[in-house]
Amino acid sequence: METASKLKETAKPKIGLYSMGLRAYWSQFEGLRERLLRYGEFIRDKVAALGAEVCYYGLVDCPEAGQRCGDFFRERGVSLILVHSATYATSAGILPVHQRCGARTVLLNLQPAARINYEKSTTGEWLAHCGACPIPEAANAFRRAGIPFHVVNGLLGMDKTPDSAMADENTAARPEAARAWKEIGEWVRAAAVLSGLQNARFGFLGNYYSGMLDMYSDFTLLQARTGIHLEILEMCDLSRALKQVCAEEIRRKRGEIAEFFRFGDAGADPRNHPPSEEELDWSAAGAAAQERLVQEYGLDALSYYYHGEPGGEYERLQSGFIVGHSLLTAKGIPCAGEADVKTCLAMKICDILGVGGSFCELVVTDYLSGTILMGHDGPFHIAIAEGKPILRGLGVYHGKQGSGVSVEAKVRTGPVTNLSVTQSGDGRLKFLITEAESVPGEIMTIGNTQTPVRFKKDPDAYMDEWFAHAPTHHFAMSVGHNAGVLEKAALLLGVDYAVLDR
Repeated sequence: METASKLKETAKPKIGLYSMGLRAYWSQFEGLRERLLRYGEFIRDKVAALGAEVCYYGLVDCPEAGQRCGDFFRERGVSLILVHSATYATSAGILPVHQRCGARTVLLNLQPAARINYEKSTTGEWLAHCGACPIPEAANAFRRAGIPFHVVNGLLGMDKTPDSAMADENTAARPEAARAWKEIGEWVRAAAVLSGLQNARFGFLGNYYSGMLDMYSDFTLLQARTGIHLEILEMCDLSRALKQVCAEEIRRKRGEIAEFFRFGDAGADPRNHPPSEEELDWSAAGAAAQERLVQEYGLDALSYYYHGEPGGEYERLQSGFIVGHSLLTAKGIPCAGEADVKTCLAMKICDILGVGGSFCELVVTDYLSGTILMGHDGPFHIAIAEGKPILRGLGVYHGKQGSGVSVEAKVRTGPVTNLSVTQSGDGRLKFLITEAESVPGEIMTIGNTQTPVRFKKDPDAYMDEWFAHAPTHHFAMSVGHNAGVLEKAALLLGVDYAVLDR
């Protein structure tokens, strides 16, 4: 289905890149320095094509160059440093880069050719291929200096051989190149999560659902660990925005609602009903106010809940939340109910990665099909829906006050990844990551989002593992298998994580 345009664009990640070498070689082997720089420029262009702003320093071939490179990266605020292991280099030459700029480090051991030309290779030719040689020395120095690092091994992946080369360097189609660039791509996307969160403003509207102890969050911890800013909002802020909504805005929102939803009947619950024109108008007015609030405070995400006086102004206002917050989620402003800011964080991470992130919890297990139904009473990420979501009028919001229009939908079939953000007993954030499959299957017609999900293990075995990690009862469902990039995002953020059901 069509997707809504984003209200705010996420800033590109800034990636530091340099090629390492040894200054003594340049006078000994004519053309080697220039050749290695061309390899580095190839990597620069490939990383830029992945959606990053690349800060390429060039060659670091001595300690003084390392100092200058570290300053270069620090001044530009890079989120990640890629180290092109172009040829042998002393660890003393490159260590100053990382002592002066503390961004996470990934060493790229990307050999230009699958095999050197044994018969014709000179010493200079060999040196253009010996990127693996300095990796152990660099790793040893980094470990002893307390600098975290990772290594990507494989082929460079060029699609033509340079004139100066003696071996076949057209390796773009080889699996070793594809595998390496897949991993590099995950690091770049993880860096986008880091930079996206460091500039993000999260709204917290209302208060928690009383008694949901897993929802209660340490706002200072969230800001310290991820860089997000938390703006505490009141229902009167939204009420003020609603008073500014005009008839034209309501008309436009009705058009959006008609475009992105279809209207259902009462469904299986006798208290439910087709959404009335009055309810749709009220949802449209609320959606317009919600968007005004987001724009006024420059929000990138929003968690919300309000328990008001029965029949009061604010209770009526929150009765229209689900439709408007689903529209905002589709526009890149993830909205999480029950004031679950940790799951809102999970949803925002998925949104930055472009893989959705819909608000979910356990619904019920189907032991006959070996699936677990997962969803919530809204909001829903429209962009990852299986067909058009349905709107139903609910006679009661279960467990909450009031009634109103709700969303019934399922995440499209295919691979999915669930991301839960929880807080451990020692006060640390933790990511729980699970890859699974959204499969065809029946859902209830009660106006809630529901997706049948099949895991690698049987439902009970999966739940045994999941519950043992003490998750929050909500999580974000994204499309695709994204464990690799979510692991890397956790590493960049310095957050504990576990990948379940491997």
